[in-house]
Amino acid sequence: MPKLDMDKTDRKILAVLQVNGRLTNQEVAERVNLSPSPCLRRIRHLEEAGIIRHYVALLDSDKLGLGLLAYVNVKLEKRRGTSEHEVQGVRTEFEAAVAHWPEVVGCYAMTCELNYLLRIQVADMQHFSQFMTETLLKHPAVLELKSDFALQTVKETTALPLA
Repeated sequence: MPKLDMDKTDRKILAVLQVNGRLTNQEVAERVNLSPSPCLRRIRHLEEAGIIRHYVALLDSDKLGLGLLAYVNVKLEKRRGTSEHEVQGVRTEFEAAVAHWPEVVGCYAMTCELNYLLRIQVADMQHFSQFMTETLLKHPAVLELKSDFALQTVKETTALPLA
């Protein structure tokens, strides 16, 4: 997909909305020195182009009792002589399963073949253990797992660098 040609004003609008997506069009327009109508047209264009995918509320995981953040590297099984079509089927099946696991808040296909990095947010070690043994390890394609736990959040942002 070709990259949308954006100017400095578009980038300002995006920067403002990344910080606070609940601002009214009037408030965004004031912050980027634009009148409301052209500002709204630009926002609509950015939405239609898929640059702005959707608006969300960011929740505090600790206050919701979901204080354990784990990163799990998953290696999927690949049988000898397996065709590329069959390998793709294993990937597709695993990705479809991951989409239904609420504990997985991020899933990334990594550069190594059949490897994924999962970001898992759960209440505690007991919840993590239960998820691992009753869900992840029961998936037929999972061959190997490596888990790491976040001790402290040093930086966490959803804002993309727009410079």
